[in-house]
Amino acid sequence: MAETAVNFVLGKLGEMIVKEAQSLGEVGDKVKWMETELTRIKCYLIDADSKRRKGDARAENWLNELRDVAYRIEDATDTFYVEIEDNRHKVESSSQKDHSFLGKLKRLGHKTTKLPALHRLGAELDAIRKVLEGISKSKVDYDIDPLQERDEGETILMPLRRAAYEDVDDETEVVGFNTHKNKVYQLIIDPDTQRRAVVTIVGSGGIGKTTLAHMVYKSVQANFDFHMMLSVSQQFSPADLLRKMLTKLRGSEPTTRDIGELFSELKGLLNSMRYLIILDDVWVTDLWNQLKHVLPDVKNGSRVLMTSRFIEVAQSADPVMKPYELEFLNEENSRNLLLKKALPYQNSGEKCPDDLLELADELSKKCKGLPLALIILGGILSKKDPTYTEWRKVLRTLDWHYDGKDCIDILAMSYEDLPYYLKSFFLYLALFPEDYEISARRLIMMWVAEGLMLQQERKTKEEIAEDYLEQLVQRSMVQVSSRHVDGSIKNCRLHDLLRDFAMHQAAKENFVTVFANPQDIKHCDRTTRRALLQLCDPGLMEYLGPKTRSLFLFDLSYNLFDFSKFRLLRVLEITNTGLYLMCGLGGFDRLIHLKYLAIRNCEDIDMRGCSFGHLKNLETLEIQDCPKNMRVGLGKSYLPTDLWTITTLRHVRFVLMSLPEVPSTADFPNLQTLEWMPFNEKQIPHLTNLRRLGLRNESTEWDVEHAVPRLLGGLSSLTSLKIGGKNLPMEIVYPRALPHYQNLQILFLIGNLSDSVILKASLFPPHLIKLTLWDSNLGQDPMPELGKINNLKKLALIGKVYKGKQMVCPEGFPILHSLVLRINNEVLTVTKGVMPKLKDVRNTGDIKLEMPPELMHLI
Repeated sequence: MAETAVNFVLGKLGEMIVKEAQSLGEVGDKVKWMETELTRIKCYLIDADSKRRKGDARAENWLNELRDVAYRIEDATDTFYVEIEDNRHKVESSSQKDHSFLGKLKRLGHKTTKLPALHRLGAELDAIRKVLEGISKSKVDYDIDPLQERDEGETILMPLRRAAYEDVDDETEVVGFNTHKNKVYQLIIDPDTQRRAVVTIVGSGGIGKTTLAHMVYKSVQANFDFHMMLSVSQQFSPADLLRKMLTKLRGSEPTTRDIGELFSELKGLLNSMRYLIILDDVWVTDLWNQLKHVLPDVKNGSRVLMTSRFIEVAQSADPVMKPYELEFLNEENSRNLLLKKALPYQNSGEKCPDDLLELADELSKKCKGLPLALIILGGILSKKDPTYTEWRKVLRTLDWHYDGKDCIDILAMSYEDLPYYLKSFFLYLALFPEDYEISARRLIMMWVAEGLMLQQERKTKEEIAEDYLEQLVQRSMVQVSSRHVDGSIKNCRLHDLLRDFAMHQAAKENFVTVFANPQDIKHCDRTTRRALLQLCDPGLMEYLGPKTRSLFLFDLSYNLFDFSKFRLLRVLEITNTGLYLMCGLGGFDRLIHLKYLAIRNCEDIDMRGCSFGHLKNLETLEIQDCPKNMRVGLGKSYLPTDLWTITTLRHVRFVLMSLPEVPSTADFPNLQTLEWMPFNEKQIPHLTNLRRLGLRNESTEWDVEHAVPRLLGGLSSLTSLKIGGKNLPMEIVYPRALPHYQNLQILFLIGNLSDSVILKASLFPPHLIKLTLWDSNLGQDPMPELGKINNLKKLALIGKVYKGKQMVCPEGFPILHSLVLRINNEVLTVTKGVMPKLKDVRNTGDIKLEMPPELMHLI
């Protein structure tokens, strides 16, 4: 990890040399010396990462000292820019009030404000140089050798103390689990038990409880009117669980947060249903005591399925129903699971070489039948050549006794096997709460803001970060929850066991610190660089130091208004809070290093007096799922227009509120995402590299002769277009204005289509893979023509799409994978042979589906 810190600081120094070449003076020589020295250190550290053995305390301490020096250089350069900005602001403020000749001179001579900051930067670099020379000398004096080589190709082990192991949640079916699945299935559908029974799967962490629950859920859900799987974990909120169930039942999120109202509404809806609720990863008996009264027992065979490590949780929930205790895999199933992961491309009929079978037996025994350990170890082997020599080397490093740390050792081994540049990306995932569904798009934007990736030619930063995420998935370090229709990752998650390891390692490296409980305050350090604050004491904010670079505030219930001391902050995420956030106070608009700002699902935000004009490095700005009472002042319904003075913007996304109009003279060469932008034919910005555009028009008029071609004509990189408005014209439905029309893959149309629009498949983009029609109010049945869009993989029909009652799919949809219906027509008929690749149907409307026999299992 020291090499990652050094690599990042090298980038900062390079930027400083280019940006401040003429004003650094003598300090510039010091910066250049530091850059040269760090380049040598970086090469050395990369070599050390690939060769060093673990367990050498002297070497580890020496590397940590190098990392701390890199952090200190980063702090010095960032503080330099903060001081310059502060001095410039003071001069401008005082001189603007002074209209005399002297005031004009002050405004002209504001560059001299850099001199004090330069002096302090030079002094700090001199001090750092002495520290660096001392570290170099200690390497010789104490015979420290981080380059002590191990056998070529040998994997490293790093012993760790046992953390709180969590459940396996691998999407791959665990070998030998079919018997377990069938037994639990029978308990769920048992016709002799009509009462609301609670079935509990009990076992140790990592044994596969969640995987088994998933398997049962998929096979049994068709027997119930309502079914849902909820992840509970240690920090559960009863109100959140109720809201999630109500959201799925109602098709929309409840507006109230009152737990009593949520309780009454949910119980009333479930009273008339046969339901299956799965509560995954229950830690305390109190959960069931809080939920049992809202899950009515109407003697119709409803079920609750829980997973837990603790038998007492099962016995408390249902004393009559015996817990289903999950056992470790036997030796044969352990070996088969290991081989399934180690040799994923081997044909089922192909025999594994005898020498590898012998090693597989020995390797699988090291995992003691724990599925997660087998899956992770198999992932490591899959990256090695399937030879006796390579597998034997891995076996040698697994020489430990089963004393409770086996799985963590395997996790450490998987982590150490990562290339040096991937380690920081993995540890960054510790910032997300337990059981959190991570948006890949959101994660990638945070990575970009942190500047963690290595630059590559012909690839954007986002593309590089996406590649890194795929590498972590391939190495079984990150699990994919869902993918977009184009195959890219949509949502991912970090298994709790891996998160425990990531938290431990990230804290050790001073990379990420997690504060999820009041007692965590004892670990608070004013040198903490990235912090997750979740369900903890508001006073903790006071303990964090000014060197913090990333803050993730999650599930907080107290007011936040002062960010003035976090002047070096790059990433700020505020999510799921009931707090009153005042963005115009406490230095919020003075965070000049801020690159990523996201505010999601906050109760109340006061934007009055807020300015974004000083956030000159901002790349991502997202505000979504915030209530209507967001106050922005001056009677406006959008943010201050100085947002558009920031030329570094890459992603701007607002949901449930409006963006300010974009000036026609604006030029954003880096902007890739803009959602939702008000359409104004008089103000068309220059957005040449835009890839995702959301456009709204409140009026009924569209200037299709001039404004639409001017807006869309220059968007040669556009892949996603979302449009909302009234009387959508032909030129919007079929955006022929796009010069590279074939690049458009996603089209999202909200609002009634003009009467002149006649759906015709040949006019849609040739490579369109996802289409959403919402309240289109068509006079023709859209299905016959939509079926002719040959590359369509996902189709969503929402609201009043078609005026008629019956819809028919007579042919087509050759590769459609997903069909989403939220419409209220009477019937949709799909004839035989249509939609042969269909895998998923989500029908939450009132329409009746008539499907051929081969598709009946999907409804």
